[in-house]
Formats: sequence, C-alpha cells, structure tokens
Amino acid sequence: MKFVIPGGTGQVGTVLKGALSAAGHDVVVLSRHPAGPGEVHWDGATPGPWVAEIDGSDVVVNLAGRSVNCRYTPANLRQMMDSRVHSARVVGEAIAAAGRPPRVWLQMSTATVYAHRFDAANDEATGVIGGTEPDVPGYWGYSVDIAKAWEREQERAGTPHTRKVALRAAMVMSPDRGGVFDVLLRLARLGLGGPVGGGAQYVSWIHDRDFVRAVEFLVARDDIEGPVNLAAPGPLPQRAFMRDLRAAWGVPVGLPATRWMAEIGAFVLRSDTELLLKSRRVVPGRLLEAGFAFEYPEWPRAAEDLVRRLRGPAAR
Repeated sequence: MKFVIPGGTGQVGTVLKGALSAAGHDVVVLSRHPAGPGEVHWDGATPGPWVAEIDGSDVVVNLAGRSVNCRYTPANLRQMMDSRVHSARVVGEAIAAAGRPPRVWLQMSTATVYAHRFDAANDEATGVIGGTEPDVPGYWGYSVDIAKAWEREQERAGTPHTRKVALRAAMVMSPDRGGVFDVLLRLARLGLGGPVGGGAQYVSWIHDRDFVRAVEFLVARDDIEGPVNLAAPGPLPQRAFMRDLRAAWGVPVGLPATRWMAEIGAFVLRSDTELLLKSRRVVPGRLLEAGFAFEYPEWPRAAEDLVRRLRGPAAR
C-alpha cells in the first residue's frame, strides 16, 4: 500500500515510516524541509505539487503540527493551533479533489482533549472533554480548544469516499533520541525522576510498537471511524510511572519536585508544566472493543523493553 504522511519527520513519524517501510509499504513523507528519499516538500497550508502524492494513495496519516514541547506563550499556542488546523484543512481539500482518493485518512489528535481528572478513566464513549475544569491554569483550556479544532477540520472535510479516524494519541514511547522517553529517562538517570507536584496525576502512554500496530489495525478495519484513543490500557500515577522507569534503568532514588520547582525546570527546558501536571487518565475503549491486543498493556514491561532497546545488543 502507499502511505502518505504529512508532517512525518518528527519522532512519531520516523517510527511509523520505519515500520511501514520495513513491512514493504511505499511511504511518502510531506515535509517543510525535505532532506532525503521519499520526502516531498509542502508548506502545511496551501496546495502544491504534493497533492499528486495523495491522489492514488491508499492511506493518509496526517501528523503535522507544531511541537507541544515548548513554552506555552500566546505566540506558541497560536502556532500550535494554526499549524494543526491549516494542515488538516489542506489535507482534506487534497483528498476531496483527488481523482482516486485514499480509502482512509488517519488524522493525529491528542489525548489532551480529555479533562484533567483523577476519579475515573476517559474512554471515547464516557470520557469528559476538558476545558472547563476548576482550579487549573486557564491556558490549559486552550490546549483542549486546539484538539477540538484539529478534529473539527477533519470532520468538516467533504471526503465521502474516504473513511476518517481521529487518533487521540497519548505520549508515544520509543527509545529514539529526543523523544519523550529519552527526556524522561534522562531525568531519571540524573536522580530527578521522582514525583512531581505530589505525583498523583495520571500518565497515559503507548509503546511505539503498539502505536504502529494500532495504526495498521485501524487501516484494516473498515468499520471504525471517528475518534479512537491510542493509549495503553494501563495509565498510572506519575509517581508510579517514574518509579517503574527508574527500576527499568536501575536508578534507586528519584528526587521529588514541587509545583514551583517544576515551573523552574520547565522554564530551563523551554517546555511547559502542563505536560507534567495535567492528569491524563485515558484508556483505549474502542480498540479493546474491536479486539485489538496490546503487546505492551502495562508500563513496567514496556519500560524494560525500551531500556533494553536503548542499551542495544550489549544488554541482551
């Protein structure tokens, strides 16, 4: 099959492209800065020669959008919104205009669309959409607005011959440099992998191999459309998440951090505390109902596998 992956040069796109190519698929990545074979230029906002790649393709997986690993300034939040909305809109326009449109369009979304909560897990049927929670920073609601606008662009697209799925993805854990697992492991190795702000907030995640397998599963299942949570069925409190990560690497102690310490650390790392403090308790209701079997449903075993792969053959 031919896969077209707009915005596929980041961590998740690199994981997906590698796995799909290894499986024998033809993979084309749309990038603002194409740098190698199989990469085609686009600007993420307007039609261009790249639309020919979508016409006649089998699957589009749109991952485009400014990274959330930044300070949540008004300018950066606006770039997050615009990059996601504009790219989803122009991908929809390209699919609508195609003589041979793809049969499925997987649109990246985010588990951040759900509310900050501790009492119950969010699945697609009963999950609470965020944005109105009390006692959280006001700008957290803008992150939810971004997610809703992202999905709304896909919903509005006039693509009657193309099935549409919104991937409400949790953090994708892979051993690649620069990814979220790499950052968290670095903190743990420095002795900073303890509870943050008490550590009761839930962490939702998905192993990179399960992410790829879920994408392949959704491509094959013509009966699934709309929002789908891509998250392992075992979310866990941040304190337990980091404890298991430390155990996988062999770090006995992780220093705790208060909220104000987390603010300082996020400022130094040019990131934002929402990524650490928001409780994302998300479960994959629709995937489980459809019979998808996770290879890594629980974090301890997933962390052990990621550490083993990071250490390489010497660890085996």
